Amino acid sequence: MHKIIPLTIGSLKLANNIIAAPLAGITDSPYRRLLKHFGAGLVFTEMVSANGLIRDGKGSVVLLQSDPAESPLGIQLFGDDPVVLAEATRRSAAYGALIDINMGCPVKKVIRSGAGSALLKNPRLIGRIIAAVRAATDKPLTIKIRSGWDVQHLNFLEVARIAQDEGVDAITLHPRTRTQGFCGRADWQQLAELKGAVNVPVIGSGDIMTAADAVEMLHVSKCDAVMIGRGGLGRPWLIREILSRLGGDDPTPVTMAERCDIALRHLDWQRDLFGEHKAVLDLRKHLSWYSRGISGAATFRAQLSSINDFDPLRRTVTTFFDAALATENLNL
Repeated sequence: MHKIIPLTIGSLKLANNIIAAPLAGITDSPYRRLLKHFGAGLVFTEMVSANGLIRDGKGSVVLLQSDPAESPLGIQLFGDDPVVLAEATRRSAAYGALIDINMGCPVKKVIRSGAGSALLKNPRLIGRIIAAVRAATDKPLTIKIRSGWDVQHLNFLEVARIAQDEGVDAITLHPRTRTQGFCGRADWQQLAELKGAVNVPVIGSGDIMTAADAVEMLHVSKCDAVMIGRGGLGRPWLIREILSRLGGDDPTPVTMAERCDIALRHLDWQRDLFGEHKAVLDLRKHLSWYSRGISGAATFRAQLSSINDFDPLRRTVTTFFDAALATENLNL
């Protein structure tokens, strides 16, 4: 039987081993606060461009802003130049408790820049990057990788050994290749292989959509922690469900009233930080995810696309969940 366990990454001690993944365009400060509210041991910024940081790009610096409630916070950087990544690390280290280098992003724009999973084609460069970043900070350092560029070049074990030799404190593996994208099933057996090959903590990522999935990944792979990404979209309470299952309890189902509260809280936090206009634009996707599985969700999502002002959006959200709550009460 698995249980909730603390996790140590370098000098950083986490309350538990359930980690929220960095997701571009998703894991901004309000969303991270929600994930922490539901018990995440560690949350991450969105992927931050090292080049953007050293050029004092305002957009990159904004991504580093956080609320004390998010602590401990991991900073994820991406780039392909050891010198640039080292300097970006020095500039960003004060904003978080841990530095992570993305070496697994499959997005074409990132690949074209030579970063993300493009680095998997050049393990020697990976070694130089980690060495440079390691020399630039004494904070915990991790990397996030995929299993390889394609099925003909599965080199995650080689990359992991290089990373360990150069001083990383933990390795996150999403066991798919770059060419797979998010298709097919993540091969959790590769996590078990990695766990047997290195002495630093291994964090498993990929296809954790339920609490049972998280428990199964830990059982199958013996990895030290699990990272929740797409499975938490519209369901930040998944982290609470996983922690309940690991603690030996049946997860408490989220109520419709709680779903409404979460959606409205997220909307209000977004407004408070970014202003009403940006909150409306940013929260449309989240509100669509929050509505999944609820009667009338298709109509609600269609309404969202035509609302451009904050107050009408908030009223629409309240009306939708009030109707869903009334239906839920009738069925009790």
